[in-house]
Amino acid sequence: MTMRHLIAILLQNEAGALTRVTGLISTRGYNIDSLSVAPTNDPTVSRVTLVTIGSDQVIAQINAQLLKLVDVVAVDDMTGGDTLSRELLLIKLQIAAGRVEDLNALLRRTGGRVLSSNPSSYIVELTSSEVEIGEFIANIAAFGAIVEVVRSGVLGISRANPHLHVLK
Repeated sequence: MTMRHLIAILLQNEAGALTRVTGLISTRGYNIDSLSVAPTNDPTVSRVTLVTIGSDQVIAQINAQLLKLVDVVAVDDMTGGDTLSRELLLIKLQIAAGRVEDLNALLRRTGGRVLSSNPSSYIVELTSSEVEIGEFIANIAAFGAIVEVVRSGVLGISRANPHLHVLK
């Protein structure tokens, strides 16, 4: 059965390392729906969080092949586990006259906040689940014209401690 997979990868911070990871996935005909990369508390290692769609068997095979890459330190398919996932949204709007209070009420309900309140480019931030971000974008369109949408991609962390870590 084909399903959505959230895969966490610890990767050495080296030129071309990310290209090798994404190349391995794309050469097998899979699209990366979401990709986020940043250094960890160890500046020589970055954490990659990617979302792709495939069967459990194919994803397990890709993960095994990822581990064979010299730059890959650890891999974990976090799908179906006890995982917290979040995405950051920055959205720029042109607010319709008289809708600011309604927008502020929506932001209070959803946990969003205003970063810039210029009516021609009202910028809002929301950190939430991927589904809630999508719903928020659909709902916020009622308050004015959406000028720009920026999404971070999904980030995930396991509640298990430690789950994905560098073996020393």
